[in-house]
Amino acid sequence: MKLDGREIAEQIFKDLETKVEQLRERNIIPNLAIILVGNDPASQAYVNQKKIKAELIKAKTIIKHLPSDTSQLELLKTIQQFNNSNNIHGIIVQQPLPPHINIEKITQAIDPKKDVDGFHVNSKFETPIALAVFKILEEIFARCNLNQGATLIKWLRIKQIAIAGKGKTGGKSIIEMLEKVKIKPSIIDSKTNNPKDITKKADIIISAVGKSNIVKPNMVKKGAVLISIGLHKGLGGKLKGDYNEEKIKDIVSFYTPTPGGVGPVNVAMLLKNLIESAQSSSR
Repeated sequence: MKLDGREIAEQIFKDLETKVEQLRERNIIPNLAIILVGNDPASQAYVNQKKIKAELIKAKTIIKHLPSDTSQLELLKTIQQFNNSNNIHGIIVQQPLPPHINIEKITQAIDPKKDVDGFHVNSKFETPIALAVFKILEEIFARCNLNQGATLIKWLRIKQIAIAGKGKTGGKSIIEMLEKVKIKPSIIDSKTNNPKDITKKADIIISAVGKSNIVKPNMVKKGAVLISIGLHKGLGGKLKGDYNEEKIKDIVSFYTPTPGGVGPVNVAMLLKNLIESAQSSSR
């Protein structure tokens, strides 16, 4: 069954809009600062989506668009200005960044209380992508759970979970979030000799690689759950996930499409972090 991420996100946005209205009654308007360096078309598209969805829930965005030759020092100064502003509740620096900029220094320069992307070591927020995956798993659990006494975490603990890819903005954050609730997934990376031996046993496969056909039909057991985080551009510039949806749809019990799967929920969870930050600032 295809899981429509847009439908899941829509319910989150409705809840967030109510919370924003409550904040506005107290003269607090959640405000997200987005820093974009360079002119990467995909990054510009992602930033635009965040702006559109923020406006949907009546939050604000400030987009600071810097040229690709911006120095690291100048970028750090921009971050500090947003750190010091009481009217800014969340700060994100859109990745990827130009090669002359140290990503680690940039992410660690953001005030942890405003780090709604969850990349700072002391951030109070989980990464939106990990939250999005958990939200999707929660939706699957709600649809197939027959034991009313079970919980999502208990359900996940009895499942074999495989994660392909462990990049910082994808698989790594999901692995860390699972480990926080004492769930240890099997991890597949470029050094894994026989990934099929792992995926064929998995009840849940989360692929965060960003290449075509990372998960092939013969690597998936009947009834498994398949979630694609990885993105790449196929023919005609269309976004594709890590598996061929037509070839796996009759094998798996649930799968996320690309586009329209994890992406919309990811944006929703980013804005959820923003609203929580605004609520905390008012206490």
